[in-house]
Amino acid sequence: MADRPSPTASPVPADDPVSTVMVVGGMTCAACVGRVEKKLGRLEGVSATVNLATGRAKVSHPASVSVAGLVAVVESAGYTARPAEPPAGPPDPTRPDEHRRPPDGPPGSGGAEERRERDRLLVTTLLAAPVLVLSMVPAWQFRNWQWLCFVLAAPVAVWGAWPFHHRALRGLRHGTATMDTLVSLGVAASFAWSSYALFLGGAGEPGMTMPLSLVPAASDGVAHVYLEAAVGVPLFILAGRWLEGRARRGTGSALRSLAELAAKDVAVRRGGVERRIPAADLAVGDVFLVRPGERVATDGTVVEGSSALDLSLVTGESHPIEAGPGSPVIGGAVNSGGLLEVRADAVGADTQLARITRLVEDAQTGKAAVQRLADSVAAVFVPAVMSVSVTVLGFWLGAGADRQAAITAAVAVLVVACPCALGLATPTALLAATGRGARLGILVSGVQALERLKHIDTVVLDKTGTLTSGRMSVIAVTVPADADADTDAGEVLRLAAAVEQGSDHPLAHAIVAHAHRQGDGLPLPRPVGFAAAPGSGVSAMVNGEEVAVVRPGKLSGIPGRLREAVHAAETAGHTAVLVRVGGVPRAVISVGDTLRSDAYRAVEHLRRLGLRPVLATGDREATARSIAGRLGITEVHAGALPEDKAALVATLQGHGGRVAVVGDGVNDAAALAAADLGIAMAGGTDAAIGAADVTLVREDLQALPDAVRLARHTLATIRANLVWAFGYNLVTLPLAAVGRLDPMIAAAAMSASSLLVVGNSLRLRTWKPSRPRAFGHGSGRPRTATGWETAS
Repeated sequence: MADRPSPTASPVPADDPVSTVMVVGGMTCAACVGRVEKKLGRLEGVSATVNLATGRAKVSHPASVSVAGLVAVVESAGYTARPAEPPAGPPDPTRPDEHRRPPDGPPGSGGAEERRERDRLLVTTLLAAPVLVLSMVPAWQFRNWQWLCFVLAAPVAVWGAWPFHHRALRGLRHGTATMDTLVSLGVAASFAWSSYALFLGGAGEPGMTMPLSLVPAASDGVAHVYLEAAVGVPLFILAGRWLEGRARRGTGSALRSLAELAAKDVAVRRGGVERRIPAADLAVGDVFLVRPGERVATDGTVVEGSSALDLSLVTGESHPIEAGPGSPVIGGAVNSGGLLEVRADAVGADTQLARITRLVEDAQTGKAAVQRLADSVAAVFVPAVMSVSVTVLGFWLGAGADRQAAITAAVAVLVVACPCALGLATPTALLAATGRGARLGILVSGVQALERLKHIDTVVLDKTGTLTSGRMSVIAVTVPADADADTDAGEVLRLAAAVEQGSDHPLAHAIVAHAHRQGDGLPLPRPVGFAAAPGSGVSAMVNGEEVAVVRPGKLSGIPGRLREAVHAAETAGHTAVLVRVGGVPRAVISVGDTLRSDAYRAVEHLRRLGLRPVLATGDREATARSIAGRLGITEVHAGALPEDKAALVATLQGHGGRVAVVGDGVNDAAALAAADLGIAMAGGTDAAIGAADVTLVREDLQALPDAVRLARHTLATIRANLVWAFGYNLVTLPLAAVGRLDPMIAAAAMSASSLLVVGNSLRLRTWKPSRPRAFGHGSGRPRTATGWETAS
């Protein structure tokens, strides 16, 4: 993810490209998007991607091109611009959010401008409603009704439609034409013709009536007035943009939801004194308190206390996560239970919530390949429509048609044209999809990643940390056949854990942690005379007895049941240690990396989606085969070094595969970067996350097939939006040109087309992954481990 320097960013070499995000105001349709991109693209070495829904432009440019120069170029095209400063941390819910509404953007986005637009819509509605009713209900047309309509329509055509006139005039000064140009011309033409008809064309005579007709028709020697079009066009478009703006706020609610997760203040202990400070003032190393019901202020480690944390809004975890001393916690999580004391490990831009915010923000600036085609069409759309309107007017007049019918057809062409839907087709769907993905624990880097995610056919899975937990844990404790399975196993485990307290080996940590869990919080005995023999094991005196936890070595002299446990552990790729008490073998403890509980279902879902799973791991052949066998994966590559994984990706691609790699470690970074799509797991290293296109922040491997389904559903929505946007114009423009569409109906249809596109995208906000319910019960399905394992 590229940095976004501010205008005061430190200098970098002139040849190195930098990335800047600007907030662009005044854009109303896809033609505006194309114009801004074209203007910026004329600068040497500059490329830009502009998003209509967010009002943001992501610009890649040489360091020699200043941000002020980029702003000047955008302003020369008739729009406003300013650099969007990246936040130092998670969005602050107490300040206005610049993502909510670009300046001069569509109404419905909040702030003083929204209130002005709302008031304009309300006044326009009050003035326009009587004009529409009187014009369309002949029975209510009293003597001189047309003059009352003229008095009411004049402020609507001038003041109500002023935003369109203003932007059209601004575009004219810069030699450009936009959607507002079409609307402004349509309103002006309708009102000017109606004024001519009233004052000079005989329509102002007392007693004149106008029959209801939704299709333009020539008059019988008396010019009709089209005041209903002069008020209906601005009314319907103002209302449409108001509703569209509110809907677009809904599609882009992900960043606001993230902002609401950030704590405003926090209770911190400094110098032994507790006081509340703004969360932004926290420093690394501070110890802060999290009481029941409060949010964790920032990422940290629990120092004291235990509780359950609700991470559903941060990572999509469906179940609370237990946290105790030494447990890492994430800022934004809700404390569901006891009091926690947490030491801050990261603040500001370094927190996971801030990283999620940046990923979601960056994802919302991209474009699908098909959207680029739509934007290219929209760039020439407005001039083409104006040419068609003039041609239609000339053709009708040249064919001897009635002047008002000719003018009506030309106005209808101007009003019905709608490049807005073309410009909104991808951005609104992407806003909704990235927001929904963030709530499901799926962070996508952009629409290009969604496109690749939809088309992958092969998934290369790392083992450690991806299919397994990535942490050593006790798999089984086996005692001799003549021992009590529960009592003796529990007692031997406590003795072994007491000895292992003095060791820093991962096996020791796993045994101690398991003993704590099984011992209901009882303290472990204190060892005396601890000794460690490298490569062999550890020993100490516990409760007056010598206890040794060692490698099994030669199996002679070990009871048959314990020998079987050692063989079983080695076959499964686990590590077995022998516990001797007073020199007598008392138990075998099997320690290994446990398979994720959801791994089988996730792999099975990938198969049902038509994807081919491949296991690639640096672990031993036996361990890899054991894991693959339990998951039903037939293609296994064990002992793979980082370069081997990257070579495997190249080989699969050479055979025509579209490959995704799922991993979490530094050793996966090369393969993630080489793949068609890189997917990093939640607890992955910065190197893995940096090389990935998709990050799964939910501690649930089911997020992987969910991501594939979300990508397919999102792209299907984008295609549907574009089909509608193109199809609408293909149908309505010819109808308007042949005089079969009234300008007022054209205005309503134009607004409806944009609303339909946005509404279709809004469905992604409530999308839920549909998962297969039935699974086979073959030997590949993993069994749930029990507390103690006893061999028969």
